Amino acid sequence: MVDLSGKCIIVRSRLPSVHLMKKPLLALTAAAAAVVALAAPAAAAPTGDTIVTFTVATADLNITVPASVNLGSVFSGGVLTGELGTVTVTDSRAALNATWTTTVSASSFSTGTGTPEETISPALVEYWSGGATSTTGTGVFVPGQPTQAEAVSMSVPRTAFSKTSGSGNNTASWAPNIRIAVPDTAVGGTYTGVITHSVA
Repeated sequence: MVDLSGKCIIVRSRLPSVHLMKKPLLALTAAAAAVVALAAPAAAAPTGDTIVTFTVATADLNITVPASVNLGSVFSGGVLTGELGTVTVTDSRAALNATWTTTVSASSFSTGTGTPEETISPALVEYWSGGATSTTGTGVFVPGQPTQAEAVSMSVPRTAFSKTSGSGNNTASWAPNIRIAVPDTAVGGTYTGVITHSVA
């Protein structure tokens, strides 16, 4: 600046630059905010839920029977009785309504070339289930023919065993018998037939 005498006078200002003051002020503000954020506790609730899932595996409804059985021998006009062995139903469906019915049927029994004299009709074969030899699971297990007195002709398929109530996995076993009335006209030989159990 110039005074009244014409001399040039230089004046130095001691006020800080506004631009230079902004940076430290901003840094101080950010640091303070960070301290406040670290000091604040995490939000929490008085209770918390965890959803848990799992699977109950299921399988099938199956039946197992003896592969074969030899009932021995008998003369023509006689009656042959014998046990077939253990039949077992295994229900692994884990069903809410775990019911099932086992049906039994018989083929003809024949020898040689299967002529009428070499064939015994299934109408001459009788079957009875007997009671259960073992069961597992819940519900009611019902034998088709609990005693020999209730034996039925195999001229048509019959109910061998059933389960009428209950849920979840279960098993049932029984040892059925058959009785064969061999006709007087039957010729000598080894007769072979098939007894079929099925479950549904």
